Amino acid sequence: MSQISLTFPDGNARAYPAGVTAAEVAASIAPSLAKNAISASLDGRHIDLQWPITASGKIAINTMKDSEPALELIRHDLAHIMARAVQELWPDVKVTIGPVRDYGWFYDFDRAEPFTPEDLGAIEARMKQIIAARDPVRTELWDRARALAYYEDRGEPFKVELVNRIPEGEDLRMYWHGDWQDLCRGPHLQHTGQVPADAFKLTHVAGAYWLGDASRPMLQRIYGVAFRNRDDLKAHLTMLEEAAKRDHRKLGREMELFHFQEEAPGMVFWHPNGWSIYRELEAYMRRRLIRADYKEIKTPQVVDRILWEKSGHWEAYRENMFIVEVDEEGAKEKRVNALKPMNCPCHVQVYNQGLKSYRDLPLRLAEFGSCHRYEPSGAMHGLMRVRGFVQDDAHIFCTENQIEAECAGFIGLLSSVYKDLGFEKFDIKLSTRPEVRVGSDEIWDKAEAALKGAIEHLGLPYEVNPGDGAFYGPKLDFKLTDAIGREWQCGTFQCDFNLPQRLEAEYVGEDGAKHMPVMLHRAVLGSFERFIGILIENYSGKLPLWLAPRQVVVASIVSGADDYVHRVVAALREAGLRAEADTRNEKINYKVREHSVGKVPVIMAVGLKEVEERSVSVRRLDRQGSESLGLDQAIQALVAEATPPDLR
Repeated sequence: MSQISLTFPDGNARAYPAGVTAAEVAASIAPSLAKNAISASLDGRHIDLQWPITASGKIAINTMKDSEPALELIRHDLAHIMARAVQELWPDVKVTIGPVRDYGWFYDFDRAEPFTPEDLGAIEARMKQIIAARDPVRTELWDRARALAYYEDRGEPFKVELVNRIPEGEDLRMYWHGDWQDLCRGPHLQHTGQVPADAFKLTHVAGAYWLGDASRPMLQRIYGVAFRNRDDLKAHLTMLEEAAKRDHRKLGREMELFHFQEEAPGMVFWHPNGWSIYRELEAYMRRRLIRADYKEIKTPQVVDRILWEKSGHWEAYRENMFIVEVDEEGAKEKRVNALKPMNCPCHVQVYNQGLKSYRDLPLRLAEFGSCHRYEPSGAMHGLMRVRGFVQDDAHIFCTENQIEAECAGFIGLLSSVYKDLGFEKFDIKLSTRPEVRVGSDEIWDKAEAALKGAIEHLGLPYEVNPGDGAFYGPKLDFKLTDAIGREWQCGTFQCDFNLPQRLEAEYVGEDGAKHMPVMLHRAVLGSFERFIGILIENYSGKLPLWLAPRQVVVASIVSGADDYVHRVVAALREAGLRAEADTRNEKINYKVREHSVGKVPVIMAVGLKEVEERSVSVRRLDRQGSESLGLDQAIQALVAEATPPDLR
């Protein structure tokens, strides 16, 4: 039998017979490792302990202490265990697919009756019985004919379709959890008892079209979350409760910020309060861009398909674009245009106007660009995922030698902006060249080295995502962490060697010859809509005074103070504060409660004493008691607090 060599994380290598399994490798090292092993990593690929290893490589044995592979296996196994429990409880239910996602998994079922909360409880109970049974998990490779016959005999049409979708010649792997079987790529644990029975919970049911196609059957999707231990599950459920309180859709209604309606799905109707937040954020970003030497431009929203064909978007992104057909006067056929899904090709058109020299570079073109992308109705989620949005978009045209400096400048800008907006922590991921790409290896080497060098020179930690770059160049993705520990992907910085070439962008170099610039795509906030949703949830609606749409409400305690209330409001507005009067014939406690629900940061209560003393009683949102201040003193303090952080 031929031999292979497996190299371990400590650098030592051992010879094994070809076809050895990871379980056998673990046993050859130590009985304790064999007992605790759950899977292995082979040349960076997550593999099952049962799979034969036929070629030499680098191997690491995983245990439950290895968080990432452990969570993947726990959640993947629970998807199968849940599907088994459902079919044991309701044998007529048809199963489809059940992938791992975020903090857990989901599985889609075809069932005539809707699942109820009581059903979820019954499914959880059956799942725990299956876990307690410690049923073995085994796997086999089948040919297509055998798999098709198996699922046809059992009346599983969705599995038949999945088998037919698998390319010819590709192995079909089958898994059994006890006697229950599923088509799955794996890997999985070795028996059901390895899943922690007290660290998972089924959360909710939602509708989902088969394969995301609205013309296909509507299925029922059961979601679950899972962790390595009960404490992690409890912490996550607490976070979910807090997230529900902070839901920007709920707070958007209470604060009267925005709404959506069926006549414009995925498009935001901004109310005065919400538009105030938007305008303040835009003004802040505009000031930051001006200081960073960006030139602001504005490009059309409707552009002829010819440009999208040249840029490559028509071929790669057509299904996500909104098409606009126009009957041009005298034309034999309609002219086909599209609402722009992104700003990049239009920015190249601005760059291409007039001959550029190396002395003009770097040229930083910024736009608060309105974009439209088709999102399936089931994928839209408040401000977080919409069809119409505005990006704080910019493109930097530069030479290859300028990439690192521009990257460092962008990271400095981004970190400063995030800090101003209340986000102290963010993570960076460097995505490197994918297998399918454009450009030479030499160019990719330069671009990746430039991004890596910029991060390291700033002393910032980062993770590498091998092979996850765009086809036109490597990229940096920036994930910020909010007040309750959730991560949000917002900022991005991407090197592009493709679009300038496709759209014939050039500059004259020092040598007098024409060269192609590098195009750097970058955004700090991403979409304004989404970022405002993140801000609302991060602050639980209690925005910093400079961003709050209603900064001060001046409320009368008695009707005799009404005239003074209006004078105070006028003085506040004169000082540049957003202030309003509340002289309704209601008790002051009622007014305070109502404006607190609306997340007004400052409520000034005014009675006859305040009129006589020319003072105000200042109440802060979520603070006990109030503070009596002279009117001028109160205004001065609020003006300082309401000044945007970049102007202080």
